[in-house]
Amino acid sequence: MSTLFVTSSGTEIGKTFVSSLIVRQLRERGDDVLALKPVLSDITEETVAQSDTAELLRAMGREVNEAGLDAISPWRFRAAMSPDMAAAREGRSVPYRAVVSFCAEAAAGNHDHVLVEGVGGVMVPLDTEHLVLDWMKDLNARTAITPVLVVGSYLGTVSHTLTAFRVLTAEGLAPRAIIVSESEVSPVPLEETCDTIARFAKDTPIIPLPRLKAGEDAPDLLTWM
Repeated sequence: MSTLFVTSSGTEIGKTFVSSLIVRQLRERGDDVLALKPVLSDITEETVAQSDTAELLRAMGREVNEAGLDAISPWRFRAAMSPDMAAAREGRSVPYRAVVSFCAEAAAGNHDHVLVEGVGGVMVPLDTEHLVLDWMKDLNARTAITPVLVVGSYLGTVSHTLTAFRVLTAEGLAPRAIIVSESEVSPVPLEETCDTIARFAKDTPIIPLPRLKAGEDAPDLLTWM
């Protein structure tokens, strides 16, 4: 059993799209996968069908309904802000220890893989004291996680990617793979961006993910597993 933790260098990078592809590809090879998005901002009754959680539920072959939302995204907030700020807008706070325990308990189940998708980037605050990075560290202390870093190919991504990579590595959470999801605005060819990141990311596999046309199959994102 493995526990994958999908994080990113920022927000609106394509983390959920990549997570959904990983879930689908694992299922296609016959593995049982549970995907979690425990903390979710920017969700309302009007946006449920397009939400990150809905994408993950569909990837698992589950219905998008209230029970499904509650099962994999217990802590949901309306505002499109970092969780600490979004929760504060509602007079709430993210129960950090409960989030970690929720993930650890899921990882102790009978699934072949549990995929935990973080929120925003590595350094996004969850509450007044904890970042996504702390979440990863504390979960790793309870059940060894496999970090996967998802980044974009926009201008400036190399600096953002290597900053996230070095922070994770320094904390004992070196990514097992870096998936570069091609950004909508990407003035530098995807391959060149991947080659540049690879020069500084030691032996970490760098996996390019070009923008897919309708009906086009995604490349194998599991080559590092």
